[in-house]
Parts: sequence; C-alpha cells; structure tokens
Amino acid sequence: MSRLGSAMDARDHRFGTGSAFTVGVEEEYMLLDPETFDLVPRAETILAAEAGGAFAANVAPELFESLVEFHTGVCVDIPHAARELRAIRRHAIAAAETHGLRLGSAGTHPFSLFESQRIMDRDRYRMLIDELQYAGRRELIYGLHVHVAVDDPDRAVRIVNALRGHLGELVALSANSPFWRGEATGFASCRHLIFSAFPRSGVPPHFDSYEAYTDVVGQLVEAGCIEDYTRIWWDVRPHPRLGTVEVRVMDAVSRVDDAVALAAYVQALVCRYAAADERGESLPAHHPVIAQENKWRAARYGLQATLVDVERGGPAPVIELIGRTLATLEPHARELGSEHELEGVHRILRDGNGAQRQLRAHIGADAQAVARAIADATQER
Repeated sequence: MSRLGSAMDARDHRFGTGSAFTVGVEEEYMLLDPETFDLVPRAETILAAEAGGAFAANVAPELFESLVEFHTGVCVDIPHAARELRAIRRHAIAAAETHGLRLGSAGTHPFSLFESQRIMDRDRYRMLIDELQYAGRRELIYGLHVHVAVDDPDRAVRIVNALRGHLGELVALSANSPFWRGEATGFASCRHLIFSAFPRSGVPPHFDSYEAYTDVVGQLVEAGCIEDYTRIWWDVRPHPRLGTVEVRVMDAVSRVDDAVALAAYVQALVCRYAAADERGESLPAHHPVIAQENKWRAARYGLQATLVDVERGGPAPVIELIGRTLATLEPHARELGSEHELEGVHRILRDGNGAQRQLRAHIGADAQAVARAIADATQER
C-alpha cells in the first residue's frame, strides 16, 4: 500500500507541475427556507439541477443535505479568483432561488439543530459518521478554504510550518459564528470549538521535510486509521494531489468581498514565505502550543483579541499583528497583482468581521433575524 493512501505514494504529488501561486477557493453554503431561515435538506436537488450545466464542475456535496459547496477552478491570480467567486455566488443564489431557497454563508447556522439534519446519501459520509459518531453528527459547520500552488514539496511543508504563526490572524478576520443552537456563545467563532472534536484537526504539527510528513501519513494509512491524507483536517495542510498548500482555518464569510480579501491575504503569505525559502532563509515556525493559544484567543475574542507576540515578546492586539503582516505582504501583493484585493483586509479591520455584524443584528431581535441578516449579506451584489 502507498504511504499516502492506495492512490499515491510519496513521489506521486503535483507540487511544481504548474505555475506557482495559482489559487483555488472553496465556499460552503447553507440552504435556507426563505420564510423561516431554517436549514432545509435540498442539496440533492441543487446537485441534480447543476449536473451537465455550466457550473457542474464548481459544485460538490458535503456531509449534510442542508449545505452545498461551490468552488472556483484553478485561477491564475486573485483578480481571476475574484471574478470566478462573484460569478459563482450570483449563479448559486439564482439556482437556490429557482428551487425556492435562500443561500447563507457563515461559520455556523444561528439556530438550526444538527439533530434535525440529514446526512448525504454517499458511502463516504456514511462511513465517516459510522466512525466519528456524535462528533460527526454534530459537525454542522461551514468553512472557507483557500489553495495556493507551491513549486516544491519540501517548500510546501516549510510554508505550512510558517503559516501556523498566522492562524490567529486568519481566525480573527474571518470569525463569523458567534451563535450555536439559538444561543450567543460568547465566541466570535464557535465553529472551532465544534470542529475540535474531530481527530486529526486543529493546528498542524511541525514537520522537517515532505518525507517526514509522508512517513507519518503512511503509518496512519497502513494501520487502517485513515483512508488517505484527506482525512487529516488540520487548519493548514499540504495537498499533494493538487500541489497546493491548503488553508482551512477560516469560517465561511458572508460577504464575497471578504472572501476575496482573505484569499489575497493567504496567497500573499504563501508567496512571502516561498520567496524567503528560495533565498535560503529559515522560515519562522511558531511552536504549536503558542499557535493553538493564539487561535483559541482569536476564536474567543475575534478582532478584539490579544495574542502572544512571538516576534517582539509579550502580548499584542491581533489588529496590530495583522497590520504588521499586511506591511510585509504589500510588496508581494504588487508582484502578484492583488494589491486592490488585499486592501479588503483593511476594510474588515475598519468595518468589523461577520461575527460583529451578526451580534449587531441580534440586538433587540432573535436568532431568526440573525439568519436573515446572513442571507442578505451573502446575497449582496
């Protein structure tokens, strides 16, 4: 059996087979009743309607029948990804409306219960629930994933190590799940609490090389613990089959402009560390304990979080850390042609993240009003 799973071995990867820094973006959408704004199990209807259509390659099932994934293709740069994301959103909204539905994009639904959701009728998901049981049935969450192509497998692993230091920033910027089961949780992103019950999730461990990574994955495969490396759900991970670094730590965001800005932030980070690695510089690698603490504090407090400042020592507001990161990314964004899209991160810092908007919508109202606000923000042109 292969060291990465039955379909590939350590040499079977696509790092360096295409242009570096191409981008792909995945968004997970809620399917909502247009009157009650509760979740409805209509994913199979959407998937059947999309089959053979212009966007058939951009849609995929997920664990529950009340959500559906739409994703871009491989985009040459962030402006290309932005155009695709906006076109996909417009199409997905129209497709939902055709079937009497609304779309919502957030890290959790404000009040729907996981006990009421149906699992997709696919062997993959039945097997997942059979193994994970309650942890799997409870995973009614939605994420934003960004892939960036990297030209070398060892470099990809070193970049994953370096990106641990930015997980808190990405969580704070994308935090969009303050409600769960109709209650305010006190967290800007409670999605992370829910997903932490999954095995092989959270902050990734440190690997010295791609070979070290494939060796660990291979041991898990050979022991029958996992089918292949895609059953490892770290916040950031190598994706050998696509030749990318995949950042998975972010909540699904309601505004498409926020998704574009976050994709630009991730791509520029990968470019920054790839350039430093090519120059022979040692990349930073925050200790996983510090990375986990910063991620937790960002999930709890969002853009008001104070994190461990590894670079200068002591505490630092996450907004300050993001500002310092942006200053280092701007030259790379110019090189990548994404300066305009990266500016969207400044807008998030100025106007607030999705969690703050949800909490404002809840003032003097109920959780249904929050779900309506999510749907309205998702549909903004």
